[in-house]
Amino acid sequence: MARKRVLLVDDSVVIRKFLSDVVGGHPALEVAGAAPNGKVALAKIELDPPDVVVLDIEMPVMDGFETLKEIKKERPGLPVIMFSTLVTVGAPATAEALRLGATDYVTKPSDGGEREQAGAKLVERILAVTGAGAAARRYGGPATQAAATPAVAPAPDRGGPAGRVDVLAIGASTGGPDALARVFENLSPPPPVPIVIVQHMPAHFTGQLAKRLERVSGIPVREGVDGAELLPGSAWLAPGGQHMVLSRKLATVRLHLNQDPPVNSCRPSVDVLFESVAATYRQRVLAVVLTGMGEDGLRGATALSEAGAHIVVQDEASSVVWGMAGAIAKAGISKDVLPLSEIAGEVTRRVYFGR
Repeated sequence: MARKRVLLVDDSVVIRKFLSDVVGGHPALEVAGAAPNGKVALAKIELDPPDVVVLDIEMPVMDGFETLKEIKKERPGLPVIMFSTLVTVGAPATAEALRLGATDYVTKPSDGGEREQAGAKLVERILAVTGAGAAARRYGGPATQAAATPAVAPAPDRGGPAGRVDVLAIGASTGGPDALARVFENLSPPPPVPIVIVQHMPAHFTGQLAKRLERVSGIPVREGVDGAELLPGSAWLAPGGQHMVLSRKLATVRLHLNQDPPVNSCRPSVDVLFESVAATYRQRVLAVVLTGMGEDGLRGATALSEAGAHIVVQDEASSVVWGMAGAIAKAGISKDVLPLSEIAGEVTRRVYFGR
């Protein structure tokens, strides 16, 4: 397998050398080039697109935020990992980078003693975003779709669900914020059912994502609130650091939050939400699993499938990381394996099918 090509962007010669040693020292990676600022980086991307960009924020000529905007405008599928002293958990710079479309972030070490740990974390993130399917193509613009997805159980025909859909449940992880925004901005008309979402994200950032999804869709999107009633036409995003579950009393369904131990190393967990949705709504569920690392959601999707719910997953070619969706597809649980560009239309069709 060809090594994944990484473009390094930082104004410090010392940091560029450090990054080059870290990336070049891994057998699955190679340095595609290095740039001291965003202007040079954009020129290099245009001439020879890499598989992923590692990007600093504070640089002369063109800073990281401006560079990120340009990358996402010209090559929306190109993963960008922010590497800066400014990107820490809860920091405004981190929230802004994620809002602008950064795929992930790693905090740049402030002293030499932390460099080994930061380098290992950076390599882990690079491998994740250039993993299954992500580096099978070069990011020369909007993602192209593969003709077929290998090693996936054949899906049945795309008829309607057995009954009406009363809730839309969505799970996502790495690359999820952009994928969610793409789905939400194309939900037209907005689904007349409640939407519940788990996106793997630290606390402090889910509120920003909720605002972004509301802005692009016009659908009211809120962070989950303990005891809130699920009403048609609204969306609830699990807060970072808390599991979100549902309960029913007669015709009323409410949200509940807890800090039970992480599941699949995740809190919030897609499995936790999906199992709760299956118990509450049974077969009247449309579940969607988007790009993401790991297998969180597989157990919950199994519970939904056994209850008779319909499950749609994002395909490999359009995913940043085909882990969560891939696990469900390979298990033969999903009814549809679709490119990201088709998911909103499929959601609209299925939600309105039985109404």
